[in-house]
Formats: sequence, C-alpha cells, structure tokens
Amino acid sequence: MSTRLLFLLLLCTVLSYTSHAQLTPEQCYEKARANYPLVNQYGLIEKSESYNLSNAARAWLPQVSLSAKATWQSEVIELPFTMPGIGEMDQDQYQATLEVSQILWDGGSTSARSAMYKASADIEKQKYEVDMYALQERINQLYFGILLLNEQLNLNAVLQKDLETNYNRIMVSLNNGVASQADLDAIRVEQLRARQMQAELQASKKAFTDMLSAFIGEQISDGTVLSKPVAGLNASDIYEIRRPELQLFEAQRTFYNSQQKLVRSVSMPKLALFAQGGYGKPGLNMLSNEFNPFFIGGIRLSWNLSSFYTQSNEMQLLKINQSGADVQKQTFLFNTNLKVSQINTEIEKFTELLKSDDEIIRLRQGIQLSTEVKVENGTASASDLIRDLNAVNRSMLDKALHEIQMLQAIYNLKNSTNL
Repeated sequence: MSTRLLFLLLLCTVLSYTSHAQLTPEQCYEKARANYPLVNQYGLIEKSESYNLSNAARAWLPQVSLSAKATWQSEVIELPFTMPGIGEMDQDQYQATLEVSQILWDGGSTSARSAMYKASADIEKQKYEVDMYALQERINQLYFGILLLNEQLNLNAVLQKDLETNYNRIMVSLNNGVASQADLDAIRVEQLRARQMQAELQASKKAFTDMLSAFIGEQISDGTVLSKPVAGLNASDIYEIRRPELQLFEAQRTFYNSQQKLVRSVSMPKLALFAQGGYGKPGLNMLSNEFNPFFIGGIRLSWNLSSFYTQSNEMQLLKINQSGADVQKQTFLFNTNLKVSQINTEIEKFTELLKSDDEIIRLRQGIQLSTEVKVENGTASASDLIRDLNAVNRSMLDKALHEIQMLQAIYNLKNSTNL
C-alpha cells in the first residue's frame, strides 16, 4: 500500500469520525461546567479559605508588640525625708517597651474562628454547586428542543416527499382529464407551505444549536449527532432527593453552629505567657531619675466580662437565622417533592399516549392511501388528500413530540432529584 493511499484512508477515517461526532446530555453537562465563567470562582473560594485558615492559625504564634510613650505629669513622687543619691524627680518621663506573648489558652476562640472560616467557604462552594447545577435544566431545554426540531425536520422531509409524489399523481390525473388545475395548485400551495415550515424549523434549530454551543464552549456542527437517550425510569418509583441545595442548607447550619461557638469563646478568659523588655526614665525603679533598661516576665489572665452584655442577644439572633435556614430547607423539599410528583404524572401521561400513537398513525396512513386512490379515480378532491396528508403528518408529529417530551420529563426528574 502506497504512502499516499494510506494517508487518504486515514484522512477519510478522521473526517468520518468528525462528521458523525455524538453528544449526550451528560457530556453537555460536563462541557458546560468546564466552560462556564463561574467555574473560576471555585478556585478563588479555595484560595480565600486557605488564607483565612492560615491567618486564624497564626493566633498561636508568639505575638510581638512595640510601644513607646513620652509623658509630662503634674506631680511626682516626693519623699518626706532626704536620702543620699535620690534627688527631686523630673516631671517628664519616657518609656519604650517590647513585649512578646504566647497564648496558652484562648477559650476556644481560634478553633471556633477556623471552623467558621471553613463553614463560610463551604457555603460559597455549595452556592457555586447550586448555580452550576441550575445549568443542567437550561441544557436540557436546549438539548431536547434540538431533538424535537430534528424530528420535525425529518417529518417535514417526509411530508414534502409525499406532496411531491401526489403532485405527480395529480399531474397525471390532470392530463387524463380526471383532476383539475385547482387540485394541482392546492398541492403546490402545500408544498410551498412545507418549505416555509422547513425554513422556520431550520432557523429555530440554528438558534438552539448556537445557544447550546455557547454553553458547552464548542461549535456544534451539522454533522454532530445529538443522541436520543434511552428511557430507563418508572414513574411509580420513589427517588431520594440529593440536590446540592441540601448540602448548602447543611453548610449554613454548620456555619451558624461555628458562630455560636465563637460567641461563647469571646466570653471565656484568656491565658498567656509574656515577656517584656524596655528602656525608660524611670525604669522599674520609680525613684531613679535616670534612663535604665528593665525586664518583666510572667503569666497573664485576661477576661473581658463586658462581652456577657450582648452574648444572649447574639445567640438568639443566630438561632433565628438557623430557624430561617431550616424553613428554607423544608420549603425547598416540599416544592421539590411536589415537582417530582408532577413530573411522574407527566411521564405516566406520555407513556399512555405513546401506546396509541402507532395505532393512530397506522389508521391515518390507511385513510390517506384510500384517499389517494379516490383522487386518481376522480371521486375525491385534492383538498381531501391534503387534509389526510396533514392528518398523517400531525399524528407523526404528535408521536415525536410525546417521545421527546417523555425523555425530557425523565431528565427533568433526574435533575429535580439529582439521580
């Protein structure tokens, strides 16, 4: 085999694969998720969480503070007697200190703050997941809309072929003196209307395809096949709701719990080691009128009792916020269960409709064939034939619509429960 022939075969294989690329709803979900601008927000949330947690953990590092002051006071220490080496104290005093402290126990404040930062980040992540999940419903509308338009275009092509066949049949009848020019013109009008409908359907399909292409971040070509999913659900089944909104409500509960712990920790005493070195006039010896270095070290207990003034109100506000989140969760579950029940009813309805669609089409086609024979024999008009042709086409459209609507209902059920 020559190199040129091998290259041509390889090229044909690639072109054939490309021209028949397939897409499924699940693939569209993944592509839309990767393409949607909101996806960058997820990385920002994680970075923000990392910085906040790092800052909270640094509360356990030694804390260093530097202070300096210069004062003038109206009175100074005066001894009622004189002592050698001790003169009159100056009224101006100076002091610079450097203090290093190490927290031993902070009442759980750092732990509560870290938990609050993590819970806050989880809320933002779940909001992101909810927003991304909402994309699936929009993808479903576009995807199944295109499937329906494809079915309508296919049936329109069948209708145009039937009209052309009957146009030729009536032309023969006209030449034989059985049909009239009006009969031929009536068929011609229906042909033009069918072509107009084809143009409208193609324009709608292009609009839907362009929107879906924008969502998934790649152009959907005319050769791309949107696979028709296989129905695999029963309306009578009971499905557990696993929507990301439930994780959002749980993240909110965790956040409020962490805030309650933080409020309690503010009212707890704090224990720390400290070491302080300085230089000033006077130093630790208050009777010295000279600049001297000094050092102090020890353990410090601090307790902000004024935090108890507002602790009760803050706890009540957090409980109110938590109750509000619980009400939102119950409302969401109620509405979602109601929606699931409605979708199940729709699936049952379309299942029953599809059982009789094939029989209706068969009967309509039989009537059409009978009318075609009558037109050839001159016992029926073109209007009768057009009516029966439209009836067959309408029954086929009904079947296609019911199939797509049932598939879309199944995917709406999946989307509503996150199956």
